[in-house]
Order: sequence, then C-alpha cells, then structure tokens
Amino acid sequence: MRLRNISGSRDVIAESPLVVHEPEITKGKWKDVFGNTHDLHIEIGMGKGKFLHTLAGKNPEINYIGIEKYSSVLLRALQKMETEPLPNLLFIRMDAEEITEVFDREEVSRIYLNFSDPWPKDRHAKRRLPSREYLARYDQILKKDGVIEFKTDNKDLFEFALEELPFAGWKIVRKTFDLHHDAEMMEGNVMTEYEEKFSSKGNPICKYIIKR
Repeated sequence: MRLRNISGSRDVIAESPLVVHEPEITKGKWKDVFGNTHDLHIEIGMGKGKFLHTLAGKNPEINYIGIEKYSSVLLRALQKMETEPLPNLLFIRMDAEEITEVFDREEVSRIYLNFSDPWPKDRHAKRRLPSREYLARYDQILKKDGVIEFKTDNKDLFEFALEELPFAGWKIVRKTFDLHHDAEMMEGNVMTEYEEKFSSKGNPICKYIIKR
C-alpha cells in the first residue's frame, strides 16, 4: 500500500488538535494562534515531518508550520508529535497553490523546500515548488528580509531552480551542488528522511539559500 493511501488518515487528521483545519481564517493572525510574537517558519511539502520536528525542538523561540497535501503522509507527522509534542509546531493539510490564502504579506520569515516533487515533464514545470510561479507566491508572504532554503538530490531540478531565479527577481545567498562536502553550508544542517536515504547511497545533495 502506498503511504498516501492509508485508510482512515483523513479522519485522524480531522480530529487532531495539531492540525489547523480552517487556515484561511487565520491569515494575518498566526501570532494569535501560537500565542506569541515569534518569527514564523514554514516547510512546504514536509513529508513525515522529521526535519521540521527537529528544528522546532532545537528552536523553541521560533514558530513552525508544516504543510503537506497528502493525508497519509501528514498522518506520520502527527504520530511523531503524539509521542513528542512541541508547542511551537503545527500542521496544515493543503495544496501549496493556496499559500497566499493562508498567510498574509510579510507574515513568514523563512520557507523550507526539501526534496520537492521534480515534476519531470516540461508541461508540469509550473507545478515545481521552486518555479517562478511559486516564487511569486512566496514573495507575497515573506518578510522583506526573508529567505528560502531549498534542498534536493535531483540535479536537473536544482538546475531548473537556479535558472528560474532571475526571472522571478530572486538572488543567491549561498549555493552548493554537494552539501555534505561543504563545511560552511553544513553548519547546523538538519537532515530530512530523504536526505538521510540519498546521502547514505552517496548521492550529492544540492542546496541554495535565496533572497529577493
């Protein structure tokens, strides 16, 4: 059975207090949801949540939201939170296309994109999370000094992501085609499940940090 097709996952998510079920009504009010004025970081396409859960545990002074559109994948993150709950981490089940309906202008300080679906066919380029179309969406919700961090083992997707930047008006802060052999960019690195899997096989991990 494919992970995203686990029976009953939607019911579990619907009953979970860790999931924001009507996120559009909290647009511009996320500080009220968390009950503090801490910076807000989000991960789009968070998978099973290991990366974000680790970050939230290490940085209690930052609020985190994990966004995942597949119910059965989100279910895994909820199961992790049941054993190790964190007050600064919440989840949303939604498609990233709706991101501007959920977050207000300059409401987010940092966006993480980790091992996103490459959508390899050219006609699907607009669906890629580091595409110029999505960068335009991120531009609407990020603070003026906000940054995006993107990691992937897919070199073609990374090359595409780099080519999109000038069209979208973003600039490179740092980049590497081999993260795990770049001491500067590896400082403080938190690995995702996919990163652990791919790097253990010797696959180089690409990463960039960008700003406007």
